[in-house]
Amino acid sequence: MNQEFTASLKSVETENILDLYFYRPIGYQIARLLRHTSVTPNMVTVLSIFVGAGTGFMFYFDNISYNIIGILLLMLANIMDCVDGQLARLTGIKSKIGRILDGIAGEIWFLMIYLGLALRLTYTYGTAWFFLPALLSGLSHILQANITDYYKTFHLYIESKEKGAEFQKKDQIKSQQQMENGFMKFLYTIYVIYTGIQEKFTPQLQQLIDSLHLQYGDDFPQDFRLNFRKKSSRLMKQCIDFLTFNGRTIVLFIVVLSGYVWLYFVYEIIVLNCILFIAIRKHEKICQEIYNQIS
Repeated sequence: MNQEFTASLKSVETENILDLYFYRPIGYQIARLLRHTSVTPNMVTVLSIFVGAGTGFMFYFDNISYNIIGILLLMLANIMDCVDGQLARLTGIKSKIGRILDGIAGEIWFLMIYLGLALRLTYTYGTAWFFLPALLSGLSHILQANITDYYKTFHLYIESKEKGAEFQKKDQIKSQQQMENGFMKFLYTIYVIYTGIQEKFTPQLQQLIDSLHLQYGDDFPQDFRLNFRKKSSRLMKQCIDFLTFNGRTIVLFIVVLSGYVWLYFVYEIIVLNCILFIAIRKHEKICQEIYNQIS
């Protein structure tokens, strides 16, 4: 694997197969073309938000051609989402707002998709009740993406302090928020809420982090790092990857092309939430076991 390509990734360990062999290689080539231009990672992120949001409009139509365009738009938005991170790592151009924008981009894409599907079903069946499962899907998606991102960021933090530099506790983010003004303060407020939810659902993980910092500071033992990464990587393949962009869009694309779009709400609300519940239980068990070993 190309060394520069590998350097453009957060970590090979946290990438799933489709990202590693499809989306990321394309993103890398585009990032290489852009790194000597005036285009910044944040510009790419903002553009990806508009491209991905267009998918919801295309999915509103019960028309196979429009739906295929919607699928292509969402795939393009995800490639752009890869580009912004890879461009940031290749150029060293990173910012606070970039981290926050990157975190909410995917949620905006899917909220627009759920809105488009709800409008389509309302038009087809003549009832606005479909906005209820659309709302529940949106809330479920935000929670799933939130926890998934937290687990992957923590994995990076355990892998190395540099790779996991974005991993922060809510109190750290609150301190940064107090130094900001205007729109940045608003974004940090969202980030504080986002991180607060992550910590609320991961009590054993919080206990493990506090214990590690108390005993070792940021210099964690190598055997602990290897042990946790092994168990965390296995859990990603078993559960967590189903909750990522690739895990949900494969089903989304099949459902949209079949015409039975209401099935996606069932998948999002029931199937993916069950997987989230299992993933949280398994991850918390891992953290509890390792905490008992180091205490």
